[in-house]
Amino acid sequence: MGTDIDTAEESAEGADPGPLTTAYRTVTPGYRSRSDDEMNAIGWAVFIGMLALLFPLLPFVAIVWLVSKGIDAITGSDDADAEEI
Repeated sequence: MGTDIDTAEESAEGADPGPLTTAYRTVTPGYRSRSDDEMNAIGWAVFIGMLALLFPLLPFVAIVWLVSKGIDAITGSDDADAEEI
């Protein structure tokens, strides 16, 4: 055979061929990893946009949380009620 591919027939003639018995050729170029700066920029833009939209709601969330903690303290309910369920 005039190719560079080792086949099972050729490896039977020689000694132990080792772990590689068949080599494949491909027409696609090899993949070289790189950082994906474009997607990183989009991700940061979405994060900053969400932060700008949700940051003004933070005081309302804190007020609701504080009121719920105050009501729990006044009524005496705590996590013990949640354990009964």
